[in-house]
Amino acid sequence: MRGWAVVFGGPTLAPYTPTTNRSAKVLRNRSRYRASLPLPFSGCQVKPHGLFTWQCKKTLNCALSSSEPSWVDVDESRDFGDDEFIVVNFYRFVFIKNPEEEVSKHLAFLQDRDIHGRIYLNEQGINAQYSGPSKDAFAYVKWLKEDHRFSGILFQVSVASKGHAFPRLKLRYKPSLVQLEGGISHLPLLDPSMRATPLTPSQWRNRLESVNKLDNASDLTTKSVLLDVRNGYEWDVGHFRGAQRPDVGCFRSTSFGLSKSEVIASDPLAGVDKERTDILMYCTGGIRCDVYSAILRQRGFKNLYTLKGGVSHFLKSEGPLEWVGNLFVFDSRLSLPPPGYKAEVMTESSGIEEHSKSSSFARCYTCGSQLFELRHRNCANLDCNLLFLQSFASLGDSWSVREVVMEKTGVFG
Repeated sequence: MRGWAVVFGGPTLAPYTPTTNRSAKVLRNRSRYRASLPLPFSGCQVKPHGLFTWQCKKTLNCALSSSEPSWVDVDESRDFGDDEFIVVNFYRFVFIKNPEEEVSKHLAFLQDRDIHGRIYLNEQGINAQYSGPSKDAFAYVKWLKEDHRFSGILFQVSVASKGHAFPRLKLRYKPSLVQLEGGISHLPLLDPSMRATPLTPSQWRNRLESVNKLDNASDLTTKSVLLDVRNGYEWDVGHFRGAQRPDVGCFRSTSFGLSKSEVIASDPLAGVDKERTDILMYCTGGIRCDVYSAILRQRGFKNLYTLKGGVSHFLKSEGPLEWVGNLFVFDSRLSLPPPGYKAEVMTESSGIEEHSKSSSFARCYTCGSQLFELRHRNCANLDCNLLFLQSFASLGDSWSVREVVMEKTGVFG
């Protein structure tokens, strides 16, 4: 159910004609009125490869980012009304002897509760993102914390002002808690020494400040690499200053530090000194960094550090220090401004205008204009499923959109 387009009002779009030989029956069932369905992102998008045609652009819809961000601690549940909707994110690497039995227990507990989202369990632990009214969402948190295996989990909570952020509940056994080429079941994720050293938000802030000072002083005795372990379209709406845009369309295909060539422009880790280079890794909630750090550890990288709780935990604790833009999230909200967000202040202090002059950050995909309100579009064509930034002006100028798409994809007609 990946890639449904979000619509907040407006007319239903006409069905499109498929561009591949995929079963017409499947396409009729899943795509005919795709514009009226909610959007549960899976974390991956299909790159165009010649399929991002003008046909796709005619079926584009707008998914608006939230303007009322709020990250809170679980013990602040008193601030929420029982029926106020929230989103909860957490993960934990811990041995689960019988994950199928564990799934049944969780399903039984949630049976009469209004919870939607993705909750996956296997022998290596649990990974969850779900929404619901606070009384039900916090009841699940409280129930989990009564189990010693989950008692120390960092639960992260944010507001879902428009109700459920996911269309339904998917709670099941999954061989990989996150999707990566070749799977992750063989990785030593249960051994903390085989993963990166976690840094608290304040420690991360201090490290970033130190890195900036070293860069300014041209000190070559110590080298650090700030590694964004996300997708390129996530970087486009927000990232830490100094992080290179990932040339990645889906975490499954991430290959930083795995290239055989000494220098590859798209790989920040190509050719670095594995013994002397500090690798500072960050992602949205932390799990992708943890997983990928185990791979890098096996590849000989010695000095690995991750941001504990990811960017969402950092923004709640430290605010948008060294952060530019919004935070992309994998639910119907799409992106969240940092806590304390004020548009007239953020556009000046975050350096969006200066930063976007030479990059795709905060830039319209079709016309290249600078964007201060970061709104994603999602192509309604399943064969494309491209997720990108676009201005309202470009969305209305259909002929200009067609010309840009043909130029960028090489598809004509």
